[in-house]
Amino acid sequence: MSPLRGIALKLTSVVLFVIMSALIKAASEQVPTGEAVFFRSFFAIPVILGWLMWRGDLGSGLRVASPMAHFLRGIVGVGAMGCTFAALGLLPLPEVTALGYAASPLTVLFAALLLGEKIRLFRTSAVLIGLLGVTIVMAPLLTVSEVSPAVLWGIGFVMTAAVLRALVQIHIRRMVQSEQTSAIVFYFSLTATGLSLLTLPFGWVMPSPTEAAMLIGAGLLGGVAQICLTSAYKGAEAALLAPFDYASILFAILIGYVVFGEMPTPLMLLGSAVVIASGIAIILRERALGLKRFKARPGMTPQG
Repeated sequence: MSPLRGIALKLTSVVLFVIMSALIKAASEQVPTGEAVFFRSFFAIPVILGWLMWRGDLGSGLRVASPMAHFLRGIVGVGAMGCTFAALGLLPLPEVTALGYAASPLTVLFAALLLGEKIRLFRTSAVLIGLLGVTIVMAPLLTVSEVSPAVLWGIGFVMTAAVLRALVQIHIRRMVQSEQTSAIVFYFSLTATGLSLLTLPFGWVMPSPTEAAMLIGAGLLGGVAQICLTSAYKGAEAALLAPFDYASILFAILIGYVVFGEMPTPLMLLGSAVVIASGIAIILRERALGLKRFKARPGMTPQG
């Protein structure tokens, strides 16, 4: 697979994830968060299984070395998904997308605290700049004359999701040393489906045909997006593909305006640009350090 095809797959996954979020947001007014998590997870499973069967990896692709690692990944991942879905019902789509970028600098911070990775001046500065960008995005939401409880809850949910997503990234870094990516993807959907059923006593509703179609569509698109994302990294380096994550803000702004009538504020755009610049700086720095390690130890991959 060529790098250009890897980039195309990455962009496809980004677009599909944003559309998935828009579908969840559209259904969130009537459908509880736990129910939305169920649809998103359950209907991704047949897509993932079909992909593995098509590749001929159904047996080997689902082998597990550490079931507990998958269960822990599922718990934290479900928390992140649930908080994100709850935030989508309370905040505009572009703001949820932009604030979600906080996961990137937080991942660097947690890598230092939990994995013992060294953070030198450059990465420390990039992390602080990224968090400043997140603060700028939040500013218009918090500086109005009366801040509604819904906005405060929304910010709390999306920032909690960012923290949990960062912790998931740290956990997955450990998991990929012994677990296959396809197994991580599949068992997360399976665990999320099971955990979401625990919210059944807390107000699930019978969705209308339109809402059911949106929720099922979100699950199917989420599964396809995950496959595109996984496939993309087989055709191009992670450092090359990572900056394309930030294209999501462009699609979120477009969909938010066309579908929900949400106008991005100048400060939201400025804060997003600051966070994106910080994230790309970290990515480029990591790539440069990886290449140096590769030259020093030619028998190893650039990731060490």
